[in-house]
Amino acid sequence: MRYLLRRLGHAFSLLVGVSILAFLFTALAPGNYFDEMRLNPQIAPATVAAMRAQYGFDRPLLVRYASWLNSVIHGEMGFSFGYNSPVAPLLLMRARNTLLLTITATLLAWAIALPLGVWSAERLGRLPDRLLSWGTAALLVIPDLALALGLLVLAVRSAWFPTGGMASVDFETLTPLNKLRDLALHMILPVTALLLSVLPLLVRHVRAAVADVRNAPFLLAAVGHGIPRRTLLYRYALPAAANPLISLFGFSIGALLSGSLLIEVVMSWPGLGPLLLEAILARDLYLVIGGVLFSTVFLAGGNLLADLLLYWADPRIRTESSAR
Repeated sequence: MRYLLRRLGHAFSLLVGVSILAFLFTALAPGNYFDEMRLNPQIAPATVAAMRAQYGFDRPLLVRYASWLNSVIHGEMGFSFGYNSPVAPLLLMRARNTLLLTITATLLAWAIALPLGVWSAERLGRLPDRLLSWGTAALLVIPDLALALGLLVLAVRSAWFPTGGMASVDFETLTPLNKLRDLALHMILPVTALLLSVLPLLVRHVRAAVADVRNAPFLLAAVGHGIPRRTLLYRYALPAAANPLISLFGFSIGALLSGSLLIEVVMSWPGLGPLLLEAILARDLYLVIGGVLFSTVFLAGGNLLADLLLYWADPRIRTESSAR
């Protein structure tokens, strides 16, 4: 329990720090939402001044931050000028779509990376291992934007997959099974782009972790007892290499989340990415802060999940935690 409380405390401290920095940087950045209104001759300067006072832009920065914290406590997270509504409902709807992409890509990436990395470690130094290493190295140097654009070009020329959005125009008229099929078809391109961006890194780490423990004394002893090689790799070698891989799991969630924001913009997926970009261009202060904070929540949640898995998998951590 103390281990969990410490990790929750670290996550909470991270969120507070990110909120302060995001609020400070966005507030001190040149220009704001009302500067563009001043350029509109149809809006009187008195109206702009009244709106600035209404939203607290005439108050000191510390007072505005305290007011924003109060709105966070009440579940609003500030007010969006562009959408004329509280920020939290806007972000929750988009965050659900981003999580759908990120979780799907994470599960698929690890489901592929684990057996592929173990297979490569089993053939360490041989031709199949070298071919796989060259392939992952080639994917690592390709930018995420190039991958996304390449998939879009393929989809447009082949007409096999939808090229944008999350649902078809007639989505509401479809049966539940066809709705699921339509959603899956729209997810293929963005999930594939995310998968190709993170899979090479995961495969190489799994390969390295399993290769490091492949010649451990207890595994050599297990070979002497006639244990089949596949059982040896998956039942003994992979759990022994689990600690760095579990830590990598939390990192991969953060990497997929940051990558998904770009993929969503390119492929018109209605997630946090397009909303955050639109808010930045419009200088919608509280929507930008809310988007950054939601992204941090996802990252902290992934790291917290990795810490809990590490606590469950490694008895040394449980012993050390209980001894404190």
